[in-house]
Amino acid sequence: MTPPAKGAWTRKDLLGIEELSRDEITLILDTAPQFVAVSARESGIKKVPLLQGRLVVNWFYEPSTRTRTSFELAAKRLSADTLSITASASSTVKGETLHDTLANIEAMRTDLVVIRHSYAGAAHILAQRHPSHIINAGDGRHEHPTQALLDAFTMREHIREVQQDPNAQLDGLRVAIIGDIANSRVARSNIWCLTKLGAHVTLCGPRTLIPPHIERMGVTVTTDLREAICDADVIYALRIQFERQQNCLFPSVREYIRLFRVDQESLRLAPPHALIMHPGPINRDIELAAGVADGARSVILRQVTNGVAVRMAIMHLLVNSGRGESA
Repeated sequence: MTPPAKGAWTRKDLLGIEELSRDEITLILDTAPQFVAVSARESGIKKVPLLQGRLVVNWFYEPSTRTRTSFELAAKRLSADTLSITASASSTVKGETLHDTLANIEAMRTDLVVIRHSYAGAAHILAQRHPSHIINAGDGRHEHPTQALLDAFTMREHIREVQQDPNAQLDGLRVAIIGDIANSRVARSNIWCLTKLGAHVTLCGPRTLIPPHIERMGVTVTTDLREAICDADVIYALRIQFERQQNCLFPSVREYIRLFRVDQESLRLAPPHALIMHPGPINRDIELAAGVADGARSVILRQVTNGVAVRMAIMHLLVNSGRGESA
């Protein structure tokens, strides 16, 4: 494998999409296809030595299946050594600060730290004081940058396949994001990412689950599912995050299903080419009908596959390119 070009990436960390430029986002997306090819090798040898001898720490304070395992697999396919730390196994349960914990981890000569935390800004605070490359794997309700990048990559690859144009971009793409916008860091990162890439984003859900003034981010807002999906190229359903809701923000699950579930009936209103996406995990038959999640239009599992390649690309760019200032 020819290593992707170095030198164009200058950030020490990947902390969020908001601070990235379109060119930086595009660089990540353009680097990822080489790692898709690594994972698809017919030889069965799915490794490259780009991070050989490096130590990658997965440090997760919240439950995770897809993101944690995707990062771990990405690191191993780059030939890195990996170490996983969970909240229950961390000395922070004894009162140790995040800074002290990371300082002790770095004393073991770590190179890259992937952190998920329930507090917004946790990754930013650590990146300012520590030399390790930091990747934000989700911080509270703030951002989930790698999810947005793998989503954009999945959309772009699909467009290129359909249009048979290897240079097609997301300019003009119509994306409807449906569901619990208020509690979703995925939604925020996707809004930043998609609008910077030229897509048109429409948000839809109960008014109580849509943050006030979110139109300032350059999106359209509606509470009518039919309006949201009638011309959508991509229908992106979000999980209802019951664990983050302190109050009852809609009358009942039955009412939510009636008004906002993406199912075969509501899909009749969407263009026949519309893709179905979801960041997982899915509350089946609540935000997304099982038949739609598993249907021909769904690229949900492709998102998972692409997630490994995109995270490989990010790790490579952070560790092997010029090391700039923290974002």
